Amino acid sequence: MWPVLLAVQLLPILYKVYLVLFAGSSPNPFSEDVKRPPAPLVTDKEARKKVLRQAFSVSRVPEKLDVVVIGSGFGGLAAAAILAKAGKRVLVLEQHTKAGGCCHTFRQDGLDFDTGIHYIGDMEGSTGRFMLDQITEGQLDWAAMSSPFDIMVLEGPNGRKEFPMYSGEKAYVQGLKEKFPQEEAAMDKYIKLVKAVSSGVIFAILLKLFPLPMVQLLNKCGLLTCFSPFLRASTQSLSEVLKQLPASPELQAVLGYIVVTYGVTPSHSAFSMHALLVDHYLRGGFYPRGGSSEIAFHTIPVIQRAGGAVLTRATVQSVLLDSAGKACGVSVKKGQELVNIYCPIVISNAGLFNTYEHLLPEHARYLPDVKKRLAMVWHSLGIFVFICLQGSKKDLGLESTNYYVYFDIDMDKAMEHYLSVPREKAAAHIAIFFISFPSTKDPTWEDRFPDRSTMNMLIPTAYEWFEWQEESHRESGAVTETLKNAFVEAAMSVVLKLFPQLEGQVDSVTGGSPLTSQFYLAAPRGACYGADRDLGCLHPHLIASMRAQSPIPNLYLTGQDVFSCGLMGALQWAMLCSGAILKRNLYLDLKKLHPRIQAQK
Repeated sequence: MWPVLLAVQLLPILYKVYLVLFAGSSPNPFSEDVKRPPAPLVTDKEARKKVLRQAFSVSRVPEKLDVVVIGSGFGGLAAAAILAKAGKRVLVLEQHTKAGGCCHTFRQDGLDFDTGIHYIGDMEGSTGRFMLDQITEGQLDWAAMSSPFDIMVLEGPNGRKEFPMYSGEKAYVQGLKEKFPQEEAAMDKYIKLVKAVSSGVIFAILLKLFPLPMVQLLNKCGLLTCFSPFLRASTQSLSEVLKQLPASPELQAVLGYIVVTYGVTPSHSAFSMHALLVDHYLRGGFYPRGGSSEIAFHTIPVIQRAGGAVLTRATVQSVLLDSAGKACGVSVKKGQELVNIYCPIVISNAGLFNTYEHLLPEHARYLPDVKKRLAMVWHSLGIFVFICLQGSKKDLGLESTNYYVYFDIDMDKAMEHYLSVPREKAAAHIAIFFISFPSTKDPTWEDRFPDRSTMNMLIPTAYEWFEWQEESHRESGAVTETLKNAFVEAAMSVVLKLFPQLEGQVDSVTGGSPLTSQFYLAAPRGACYGADRDLGCLHPHLIASMRAQSPIPNLYLTGQDVFSCGLMGALQWAMLCSGAILKRNLYLDLKKLHPRIQAQK
């Protein structure tokens, strides 16, 4: 009992320390409400190209830069936009031909496909929505998905079972209780835990802001887990919590269905991360009107208006360090030459592995603090299949619901077996499929692409299956294509069993391997979700240790690697990163703005 009482007594002291540390004199980026009604969707290719495809050249680099950001995923763009709102001149450099990172779209057979944004939760009256509106000036319009927004499909020896996840907490719980009438008490206990744990996430953010020696002392005294249910749940696996409800094996599988979205099985997943995600989607799923490229399209102008720029085809070779070991700029590859760009602050949105293993000068990669940070994380896994369909969503009888297809209620056992088989047999043992129909989620789709539809599939895979090892380049390419085709065939078999009406309506199917993600997204080992979210990586003392400030002075980190994956995870890290640079409590700035807006209304 005494640790809890001590933790309660320490909270006011810690809060005062926090206020002192973040009482900076930098301009407030959220000093006024900038939200305005969304403008009409811009479909003109040249107009979009001017925003999303500005190729790097020395003449386009702004003068007197304050910050350079490596990578134009949303973590980088949002941090740049927040700093721009505070008057900073920021340059964002993107190695791909199009800005946006996992928010960019690509054209295949005349149709647009997403690369990472499948759906977002909690976009009605939430803090996350308020943050996005203030960063993008309210130009992102979010369309609600169908209810159920997700369906967990269990394909077993006794046939198929479907478990719908309805929008709204009451409907969500009631839908599951109807499927498990004998386990209503377990469902009630589960939802209560989810709500309690997710509400304490603010303490995980605060841990990243308090001085690290102070946090390390609290950890040594065993006090970290006493501050909130979220931090306690970060030491418990999802599997452990579900068994303690207690819940039947089938109910455990259904309650844990969403683990594929962060790439970790139940026994290795922290319940804190799971609760955060479940609570995020309890009110339903949402999708950006006009497609996921709208996110970058409406964030970049904020950066440009402050004198900054977002330039593509700009591969950063290294972070430049001065004689004191401080970051002072970046080196960009331009043809066969290297162009040095100098500035006082560098932000890496390129991921922990890229930053620490490739972008730092070689001597800095072996610094003890750098090696310690890198040892905290490892790679996740995944492969995409993109499908073009003939017919509108009405013609094909499709809804905007996502499908999670499982073949075993023991996800840990199924995934362990799947990842242990030889690569040539792997496609026959796929444990999990995620199926999504982006075209059904976007209200503008039918005007832009009449009588056509799209489908995305995500399949967990091991990078080693596709890795070029001892084979020659040509041979390994042939092996990769053969393996990729085997996965595509397995995926289409599942799709046509689940949606028999699509027989004869498939125009084309394109498979992307981990090598595809590695090439287009510069994702190490093709990890589309970045660093793994294993239970070990989310222990409170590791949450506290992974910070926006890197061990290299003037080098900061942002993006989904640093805490949680997805758009909202990247947004939180953009807030923490830009707040650390500005030495401001940006959450408090937003909190003060909200009542002023309400009063004006």
